Amino acid sequence: MAQAAFTPEPDPTPPPTEPSFDVLRWHDEPWTAQLALDLLPETNGPKVEVLSGSVIVTPHVGIDHQSVERELPYLLHRAARRAGLWVYPEINLVSGKDLFNPDIAVLRSSGGGRSAVDIGQAVLLGEIVSPGNRRKDVIDRPREYAAAGVPFFLRVDLRNRVPTIALFELADGEYRPLSAAAAGTVFTMTTPFDFAVNPADLLDEEAPAEESAAGEG
Repeated sequence: MAQAAFTPEPDPTPPPTEPSFDVLRWHDEPWTAQLALDLLPETNGPKVEVLSGSVIVTPHVGIDHQSVERELPYLLHRAARRAGLWVYPEINLVSGKDLFNPDIAVLRSSGGGRSAVDIGQAVLLGEIVSPGNRRKDVIDRPREYAAAGVPFFLRVDLRNRVPTIALFELADGEYRPLSAAAAGTVFTMTTPFDFAVNPADLLDEEAPAEESAAGEG
């Protein structure tokens, strides 16, 4: 009986010649921050991070989160420059083999011209708490930033559209609360630089009901 002709296995997909998310399909070794920076494309879309050898891709969150991320880094930057510091939203931050993308980063020096910065440059890191990532923003990231020795952590919570801001300082390997305020009061901090804001000013007003109804017509 004649045997069927041998059909060779197709070659595996070759690595892309330029940065591409296709690399996530064929790279099966543990990821590092440097690999992600080298192999994955720059993007203004999903947030790309590396943690414990895995790539984590997160889509943009709600509009309230984006409103705070527009307003707060701008206000912080103006205050931080007077203290010789620099503020950026969503930068690539390398911590050993991990790659973080904090919502807010206060750095000791300008990040101009660079695609990533070492976490040792960070004076303060901030996260805007998202409903779908609450554990990450409230527990996991502060713990990771503390382990890396970042002196200050800032948390903005938007629960029920009543923003609150809390500042924490690193002490004995853990973040301890320094100051906090909710919408309608003034959040004030004096370290690592002087800054004050009413958290309510960080959110865009909700459209009036009649305006929303007209827009749906």
